[in-house]
Amino acid sequence: MITALRFDEGRLEVLDQTLLPDEERWIELDSATAAADAIRRLAVRGAPMIGITAAYALALEDPARFAAAAAELRDARPTAVNLAWAVDRMLAAGPERALAEAHAIHDEQEGANAAIGRHGADLLAGAQRVLTHCNTGTLACGAGGGTALAVVAELAARGPVEVLACETRPLLQGARLTVWELARLGIPHALCVDGAAAGLIARGEIDAVVVGADRVAANGDVANKVGTYAHALAAQAAGIPFVVAVPVSTLDAGTATGADIVIEERDADEVRRVGGRLVTVEGTPVRNPAFDVTPAALVTAVVTERGVMHPVAR
Repeated sequence: MITALRFDEGRLEVLDQTLLPDEERWIELDSATAAADAIRRLAVRGAPMIGITAAYALALEDPARFAAAAAELRDARPTAVNLAWAVDRMLAAGPERALAEAHAIHDEQEGANAAIGRHGADLLAGAQRVLTHCNTGTLACGAGGGTALAVVAELAARGPVEVLACETRPLLQGARLTVWELARLGIPHALCVDGAAAGLIARGEIDAVVVGADRVAANGDVANKVGTYAHALAAQAAGIPFVVAVPVSTLDAGTATGADIVIEERDADEVRRVGGRLVTVEGTPVRNPAFDVTPAALVTAVVTERGVMHPVAR
C-alpha cells in the first residue's frame, strides 16, 4: 500500500516527492510556512494532496496566526484550485474545529478516489492500453489510489491493462513518480518521452487517454500539467476517449473559462538543468509554464466521485 502523508498525535509528515524514486524520505511539516515551502518546491504536489497538506498544516497553527497562515498557504501555488478550496474550508471551520475539518477533507478524498476509480472504469470498460500524463496516484492525492491512476487500477482489477506513462518534462513526474507507483501496484507499464505520445496514439497503440487536472473551469476547460493539451489533440484526431478524472473540489464554478485560469510560470533552471546538470547554454531564456489548458470540446468526459459529466461543455 502506497502512503504519501501521515498525521499522528499532532505530527504532520509527507513523503518528499522531489527525491523519488531514488530515496523515500519523510519530512516533517510543523507549520504553515514549512508546508507552503514544501508545496512551492514540489516536495508536496498534486492538486488534492496540496489541499490536504495545507489543511493539516493549518490545524497545527497557533489560533492567533490562523488567518495569516491561511493566506500564506493559499499563495503557495496559483493554479490548483484544491489549495484555495481546502484553505477556505479550514477558515470556515475556524481554529477550534480545524483538526476535525482537516481529517474530514482527508477522509473525503479517500472515498472520492475509490468512487472515481469505479466510475472511470465503467466508462472505459474494455480499454486495455491506457496513456496517462504526470502523476495522479496516491502521491498526488494523499490517499486512496489517486484519480486517473485509480481508474487505471480499477481497470487492471477487472482485466488486462497496460499503461503508457509519459515522462512529463521538465520535472519528470511521470518517469519518477507514476512509474514508481505502477511498479508498486504491479500494473504492466512502459515509459515514453512526451513527444512520442501523439505518434503512438496515431498508430493505434492506445485505447484511451486518462489524466487528472488542477482546475476545471465552469465551461469545462481543463488546466493540467503542461503537455496535456497535445495528448487531447492527438486523442481527438485518432477518435479515442480523452478522459479527465478529478474530485469535485477541482471543479471551479467561479472561473468562467480556461482563459481565466492563472498559469504558473516556474523557474527557468527546471528546464535548463536535469538532475542539477546544465543541458543547454548557460543563461538561455526559457518559457516554463507548469500547466496548459485543454478546451472542453476536446474532453470526452470528466469523471468525479459523483459520476460522469458528458459532454462537459456548457
